[in-house]
Amino acid sequence: MARPVTVMRQLPLTVGLVLLVLVMSVVTRGLWQPLGTRPLGSSMAYGLPSFEDGAWWTLVTGSFLALEPVRYLPILVGLALFGGFAEWRLGTGRAGVALAACQVVAVLAAAAVLWASRDHGYLWTTSLADDRDAGPSAAFLGAVAAASVTLSPPWRGRLRAVLVAYVLLFAVHMGALTDLEHVFAVACGLLIGPLLQGRPPQLSARRLTRRDYRLLACGFFVVAAIEAVIENFTTAQGPLAATLSAQARIDELSHRNLVGAVVLALLWLWLARSLYKGRRRAWLWAVGLLTVVIAIQVGNVVWMVVVGEPGLVAASYDLVLNTAGLGLLLVGRRAFRNPSPRRARRTAGSLVAPADDDQRTLATELLAQQGTVNRLAWMTTWPENRWFTTADRAGYVAYRVHAGVAVGLCDPVAAAEPDRAGLLVEFADRVHAQGLVPCLFTVSAEASRHARAQGWHSLQVAEEAVIDLDQLDFVGKAWQDVRTALNQAAKQGIHLDLGPLTDMPRGLQMQVKAISSQWVEDKGLPEMGFTLGGVDEALDPRVRVGLAVDADRTVHGVTSWMPIYGVGGGGPAGWTLDVMRRLPGGFRHSMEFLIASSCLAFRDEGCSTVSLSGAPLARSTGADEGLDRGTLDAFLDRLGATLEPYYGFRSLHAFKAKFQPRTEPLYLVFPDEAALPRIGLALGRAYLPAAGLRDLITLARPVHA
Repeated sequence: MARPVTVMRQLPLTVGLVLLVLVMSVVTRGLWQPLGTRPLGSSMAYGLPSFEDGAWWTLVTGSFLALEPVRYLPILVGLALFGGFAEWRLGTGRAGVALAACQVVAVLAAAAVLWASRDHGYLWTTSLADDRDAGPSAAFLGAVAAASVTLSPPWRGRLRAVLVAYVLLFAVHMGALTDLEHVFAVACGLLIGPLLQGRPPQLSARRLTRRDYRLLACGFFVVAAIEAVIENFTTAQGPLAATLSAQARIDELSHRNLVGAVVLALLWLWLARSLYKGRRRAWLWAVGLLTVVIAIQVGNVVWMVVVGEPGLVAASYDLVLNTAGLGLLLVGRRAFRNPSPRRARRTAGSLVAPADDDQRTLATELLAQQGTVNRLAWMTTWPENRWFTTADRAGYVAYRVHAGVAVGLCDPVAAAEPDRAGLLVEFADRVHAQGLVPCLFTVSAEASRHARAQGWHSLQVAEEAVIDLDQLDFVGKAWQDVRTALNQAAKQGIHLDLGPLTDMPRGLQMQVKAISSQWVEDKGLPEMGFTLGGVDEALDPRVRVGLAVDADRTVHGVTSWMPIYGVGGGGPAGWTLDVMRRLPGGFRHSMEFLIASSCLAFRDEGCSTVSLSGAPLARSTGADEGLDRGTLDAFLDRLGATLEPYYGFRSLHAFKAKFQPRTEPLYLVFPDEAALPRIGLALGRAYLPAAGLRDLITLARPVHA
């Protein structure tokens, strides 16, 4: 008895509305006799006919009734769940405002649209204008939309996407008066939600991340799968049937192939799942299939226009939807570069293959077998790269092409120093032969020396923080912050979970993705790449993830560690820090605790080195003191200052000093000083692939005193 009483105290509005609907169903006998077939229904249900008769009270009476007894079950369940959720998140007063406002706006807006559009030759609105409706479904759907403002990303966006997809799909394919009202209810809820929180609505657009493109592509094909099935149940009075007579539409529906629709839906769902994982092959299949479907649909639309065949509205709807899906895939093509699991498991036995997936597999295996001197070299295996290899496959250079520049990433990968020096020369020759400018970014002192021996220039662009684990201890005043983090974590029952993220429980994986999504969305960040990884890179089975987890299995912080393969290969000789994310409002010493605990764990495993990576755009004096670095410095200064409030590169550089690392310079090497402006643009494009050319030119423009 205690639990129902507690619910009644916490959700009095929801409980009261559920009881009121039950009482009204008994008083009107609507719980066992259809209200819509009785004269009482005309005087109590709302709709355009009721308002034209002056029965405005139906706006209130109809909100607590159902026209059919069977409808009371979804109404009561929806009111209890959705209305209860809104009251729990918004509070009783604001939830009441949301429920009332969304119901009134939805009913009146639907009536106004039908009044303005009836008798203009559109079968759907003309027939719908004579209908009446009842029930509070618009109220609780709109209230949920309003309450979504209280959720944190990514759940806020996911809830809104589900609501919008639901109301639009049912409005398009079912087209009942209730479905039209639901569209206006959700729109009203999304609008007034921020107002109930004391701030105006904000329609802000941010650049889509790789994960956003994958989720949108996945969502598109999930919706397509749902439509493939529910099109078999589309009503004859729906908006897509507007150009057909009711009987012709019914005849068409009777010949639909439900089995074929289910098969097509399963295909779309397979594509949705694979696109969510960023599979390159799935992207190719999706683009190919949509291209064929669009070509067929264009032919159908042209034929219908020429011969006047009915069904133009439905055909045009499908064409527009599929064209939007294809456009999304093409614009977000960079987000779909992951190989299939079968290809990812291939060994170096298949050396010669032109596909990117095979080249990436080869690069990963060469790095593990040959090793290199650059502790950041695991970044060269990321799928956005291209790979230049010599004829004997002794090593490779990872690079990307932007603004006419082939930007190499890290040192050449090979076991022997002469091979690494030779790779640099061969890479430069091949790049020059294709009319591009070569350069290598974040290379070690060794590669800088090799480049200068070839007459190239070398500039320091970052500093790498390196911890020698055999000398690691946390004794002395300098380690006070680290000891505090470890002690506080122990007091709060927070421990380290260290291992591949793919092997961790599903619940922990979801929390990691949620923390990363919130970090991106709340700050309105442009997604950066190149030398900065994210959750996608952390999901690689060879990458280890450190989680700060409390006794309730709540993740307070996340770090990811890339393997270091020293010269000669073998197992990882150490680990390099990549991702750093903290739960907002969580354990505030998460990063210090995670880095210190991980270092101790790596030392106990026999590793010799941990790299805290290089802080991009945070650097010291250039190695070539006689070189005019003005243009590049201007670019790096502007880019660093612009992104510092979001990413904190320079403050991150200072944070790493807590771990008493030694620093080693990282360089940019290039053959011609005159190419610095173009190299600046290329680096900007590499870090900010979605930025416009004007933005990059502005960043690269020198600052004049």
